Amino acid sequence: MEEIEKKEQRQSEMKETGSADLDGNKNHHKIKLLTIIGEIEGHESVSGSAKSTKYEHLLPMLAEVEDSDEIEGLLILLHTLGGDVEAGLSIAEMIASLSKPTVSLVLGGSHSIGGPLAVSAKYSFIVPSGTMIIHPVRSSGMFIGVEQSLRNMIRTQDRITSFLAKHSKISKERLEELMLNQTELVKDVGTLLEGREAVQEGLIDEVGGMSDALRKLHEMIEGRAGISNEF
Repeated sequence: MEEIEKKEQRQSEMKETGSADLDGNKNHHKIKLLTIIGEIEGHESVSGSAKSTKYEHLLPMLAEVEDSDEIEGLLILLHTLGGDVEAGLSIAEMIASLSKPTVSLVLGGSHSIGGPLAVSAKYSFIVPSGTMIIHPVRSSGMFIGVEQSLRNMIRTQDRITSFLAKHSKISKERLEELMLNQTELVKDVGTLLEGREAVQEGLIDEVGGMSDALRKLHEMIEGRAGISNEF
């Protein structure tokens, strides 16, 4: 009866939050799987027809990952289409502050705020056909055309580029070059980096897939356990 209840709870968690517990591996490591897809939803809800990730679901879950004695590592699957900058950065900062091993895997696209989410993990992968789009910050809705509005957008963009540079091997100056590129995108300013290009630029650590990401995470967990056992 208890096993049935656990199975139902897992199915409900996967349906509601796109998360799951991976604990059937030969290493007996308990890994939390987290998917971040579609738009990152902030204080305002996205349209009902669009897939979204709600930050109010993710933040408590990440706190649980850090606090739990059972969960040993976190695997993040990413396929994003941008979204709320503040919400996206809050999730990225939360992931970056975790003490446990974390690995991210970019599947498909990682648009805009997906960049900070990808590099927030301690090690990042991107599939060969995956893409990362680097573009300037923009605003939707009412926009007051004064100097303070522009200054605020520049500061917001600076927060993003600073986070990306801090958590990857790419420089802030190079990121700004890619953001302001006028020759790459048809309807926008910016740069589209495919899998291998994202690694060459230093934004992502390695090209790979699911097996590579899990292998790396198991290695990191084993390494952490080895360090803990030394004391």
